Amino acid sequence: MIKQIDIHGKTTVQNKMTKIVVRVMRSPRQSMVAVCRVTATVLMLCGVQGCASLVGSVTQNFANDLGTAILESDDPYMVRDGAPAYLILIDSLLAGNASNASLLEQSAELHSAYAGAFVAEPERAKKLHLKAKVQVLQAACLRLQDGCALDQRPYQEFSAWVDAQQTEQVPLLYNVASIWAGWIQANSDDFMAIAELGRVKALMQRVVELDGSYANGNAHLYMGVFETLVPPGMGGRPEKGRQHFEQALDISGGRNLMVKVMYADQYARLMFERKLHDQLLQDVMAADAKAPGLTLMNTVAKERAQLLLETADDYF
Repeated sequence: MIKQIDIHGKTTVQNKMTKIVVRVMRSPRQSMVAVCRVTATVLMLCGVQGCASLVGSVTQNFANDLGTAILESDDPYMVRDGAPAYLILIDSLLAGNASNASLLEQSAELHSAYAGAFVAEPERAKKLHLKAKVQVLQAACLRLQDGCALDQRPYQEFSAWVDAQQTEQVPLLYNVASIWAGWIQANSDDFMAIAELGRVKALMQRVVELDGSYANGNAHLYMGVFETLVPPGMGGRPEKGRQHFEQALDISGGRNLMVKVMYADQYARLMFERKLHDQLLQDVMAADAKAPGLTLMNTVAKERAQLLLETADDYF
């Protein structure tokens, strides 16, 4: 079990780690559009070669419309209740296409997002996150040059591999890093899992270097979290984290309310900046949750902001 370390008598490293995926939930568009692509794939596997072109056109429109509807929903409970059907669907597709890199990546995205956002039972969450990690690493092995066994090779070799990646690899690198982070979050009571955080951080940093605007700036959001897990005296770099949070806000034009929530929770609470904490959360509560591609996550952000405001007097 990980030893809990008291920070200002208020929180623990373990509690900090458990926040990574629940509130980041990787790029919402990638996670939910992956669901839609799976649906399209099922219909395209009708086996009638002559209809492939027509079906592909129709289902792509359907996929885009469904993805937009999910992302712009203000009812996360409806999304939660509907997600298991797609988990079963993608499992059935992989049963006959176990080496399909696209399906592996899509399945990993969906399982990780679902587990991080909606699964409260620790053991079930661990199982889902492990499945997602294994699948996305398999996808990397299939798609990226020398991309196999990224969690096994010596760190120096791994670091050199990461530095060699180029802009066209950003989408998969981001997925590997974010899904891997979800697995670490689910296993935050295991020192062996925590030890892999350095690899995840290296991957996400490379995404920032190659295309920091990717996924609505969420790579910066992750880096902000990584830098504010612990205070400066324990190796944290909160001011560097603050810069990443600000960058994420700039990239999204302030529309991604989850950035402000995590900025308040990870940085302001860590540094005991009550004024900044309350201002960020009040801004979230006053903002309109509806924004293209962000409504679902903004709705969740508002719920989280309310909880943080209600507990602020106990914390500060």
